[in-house]
Amino acid sequence: MASALPYIVAIQLVISLLLAVLVFALARQVGVLHERIAPMGAMTSDRGPAIGELAPALSIATLGGGRILTGGPGARSRLLLFVSPTCPVCKKLLPIACSVAGAERLEVILVGDAEEAALRGMIQEFGLERLAFVNSPQVGMTFQVAKLPYAVLIDADGVIRAKGLVNHREHLESLIVAEETGFGTIQAYLAAKQLASREEDRAHEEVSHT
Repeated sequence: MASALPYIVAIQLVISLLLAVLVFALARQVGVLHERIAPMGAMTSDRGPAIGELAPALSIATLGGGRILTGGPGARSRLLLFVSPTCPVCKKLLPIACSVAGAERLEVILVGDAEEAALRGMIQEFGLERLAFVNSPQVGMTFQVAKLPYAVLIDADGVIRAKGLVNHREHLESLIVAEETGFGTIQAYLAAKQLASREEDRAHEEVSHT
């Protein structure tokens, strides 16, 4: 048994080295895959007013007794966030929306279409008193919102800059940075990336033929 011990140790050492090489190779592949994966941006559809168009300027009463405009020039950008008291994902996004309203210097407008008492319950539960909250099916129909939670980013000139389903913080942030990146949707990002890839391949082919 004692004579076999050095061989056992050697075999274990070889196995450990092989495992280390495999882990390193796997880590490299994960890194490459991470670079190739598109960012998790908000997914949108072709329904409703398009990105780049002027947002419909609706004058809607808020639950607080004031009025807001969904379009037209404003002092700052507006984020319309369509929510429902029966939507669990919407409730998870509400604290994030409050944080965004303070950090991103934009006006967050919550839009609901439900019993007023249920919406007032959301306001009280999540501390939404400082956000404008409207209860109007007209807004959802105008922007043709089919699924929730949904968001529309409108700049200070009243132009729609981004829109889409927002299931978590990354989706919401992808809309907010749309003005900086120039991509209002994940579809736009993917289309631009594919075009850039084709142009790069074409350039390599031209170089190889010269």
